[in-house]
Amino acid sequence: MPFTLPEYHAPDFTAARFQSAPDVRLAPAPKDGVAPEGYHATSIFPEYFKVNGQWLLAEESRMDCVAVLRGGKMEAVEFRNLKAGEPIAVGRTEDGSEGIYIHAAGFEEDSSEQETFAFRQGRSRETAYSMDYDSIYELLQHEKEHGRIVWVLGPACAFDADARAAFAALIRGGYVHALLAGNALATHDLEAGYLRTALGQDIYTQRSYPNGHYHHLDTLNAIRTCGSTASFIESGAVKDGIIYECVKNQIPYVLVGSVRDDGPLPEVYGNVYDGQNAMREQVKSATTVICMASTLHTVATGNMTPSYRVVNGVIRPVYFYSVDISEFSVNKLRDRGSLSVRTIVTNVQDFIVNVRKGTVGEG
Repeated sequence: MPFTLPEYHAPDFTAARFQSAPDVRLAPAPKDGVAPEGYHATSIFPEYFKVNGQWLLAEESRMDCVAVLRGGKMEAVEFRNLKAGEPIAVGRTEDGSEGIYIHAAGFEEDSSEQETFAFRQGRSRETAYSMDYDSIYELLQHEKEHGRIVWVLGPACAFDADARAAFAALIRGGYVHALLAGNALATHDLEAGYLRTALGQDIYTQRSYPNGHYHHLDTLNAIRTCGSTASFIESGAVKDGIIYECVKNQIPYVLVGSVRDDGPLPEVYGNVYDGQNAMREQVKSATTVICMASTLHTVATGNMTPSYRVVNGVIRPVYFYSVDISEFSVNKLRDRGSLSVRTIVTNVQDFIVNVRKGTVGEG
């Protein structure tokens, strides 16, 4: 059965409670970067604001922002990007009574009655994930042609030869439209292509090389000598891998740094707010997001990803997966408010290899 997107069921704004609701109150931002008292904070769900008698959807949203009326549209704006005097939605009820309505059930289908008590309702290492894998294969096949797939990778994805090759194959196969990561993922992937090690350890045999602790630093130094990662790759020093395929296939990648970074690579964003802006530029058009083995980047991406997207005037869901061997890591994102995330507790290296087999095959 071919994959089909669930239909969005919009609120019935002809209902009396919506018709009689007041326009949302708009108050000016008192100064740059500051919201007025009583501001409304946005969520991951579709949110509507009544303006001049019409209910407007905030089409590009993210959680923990404020709703600003700009150019006749409601926009979710980070506090730091507010401008003095801008009209900001005020109100802390979400049922429409203050002209603000959050529609959390837009994609829900009618479901049969379930038992009040049942075992294994959580998502843990004991969960059966076979159906999740099949669903992901079908989703990725659909999104390859009709959506935009953004991946968030931690360095574990580059430490294993098979996982690294599998993700490179996904890029070549058209299943990666953008990559978000930190300095470590890219550095160790490039180290693997340059010296066949990750942190000085062979990516297949796990044998540690003499002076192997220099390998990632030697890689960074060689790349910085070339001036850019792309120039390093074009020199022929690296002939395979995740970043290699991104460069060769013109797939955008965003690397955001941390206080522990070595080097770092020339492309790494040292200013976290510039990095967040660059990440959001990729996320705001994503229809599927898959995060693997990077808790901080996963939480960051989850916090800027709504549960929906407007594509060609149609509201559709955004699919969001968090994959990690740690139950703590996958649950942390849900605890932070990204309630639409689907979690999978498994070794991410095995996960990547399985996804490759289920999409592009063994070749």
